[in-house]
Amino acid sequence: MTNFSDRLPAPQGKLAQELLKEHYDLGFISLPEGYDEKDLEDAIEQRITRFLLELGEGWAFVGRQKEIVIAGKTRKIDLLFYHIYLRCYVVIELKVKPFDPEFAGKLNFYVNAVNEFICRESDNPTIGLLICKDMDHREVQLAFQGITTPMGVATYDNVRVKEIQEQLPTPEQIKEIVDLAEQDYLQGKHEKP
Repeated sequence: MTNFSDRLPAPQGKLAQELLKEHYDLGFISLPEGYDEKDLEDAIEQRITRFLLELGEGWAFVGRQKEIVIAGKTRKIDLLFYHIYLRCYVVIELKVKPFDPEFAGKLNFYVNAVNEFICRESDNPTIGLLICKDMDHREVQLAFQGITTPMGVATYDNVRVKEIQEQLPTPEQIKEIVDLAEQDYLQGKHEKP
């Protein structure tokens, strides 16, 4: 869900709407039980090429935890990208929980900071994208009312990895199998004439 058509010039708004997804499949990353935002960022950074493929064409990775100093305070943007076709920066904030209206304010702040301190005259307005575990469209719509910054909210899952992990043996089961194999090997060695 985005406000791109209302907040960007027609050609850019239409292209941004086409290029950004409402849902991202992060099944290519492995996350521990009870993971947090840092774990999610770490996993994405380790698989950045695969994440860029999931985002689609035209994305360039600028940095993770990109620092911007504002009023003497250091602020850190989760992920910063540049979109070649849109000719703009894209701020991505990651949340491991469902959408909360306060996330819109933080994303708005970061987008405005990038426009103020990083963008050049030749760049189009920065876009914000919040990727969270789940969202209610009505909450997002209300949170975006009155905000003139172009922003979108998308969801993600990594179900496939969890499904695969559930089918794999646990470390304890692997140790048990290795121990049994070792016992069989040693018994076979002693039984040879």
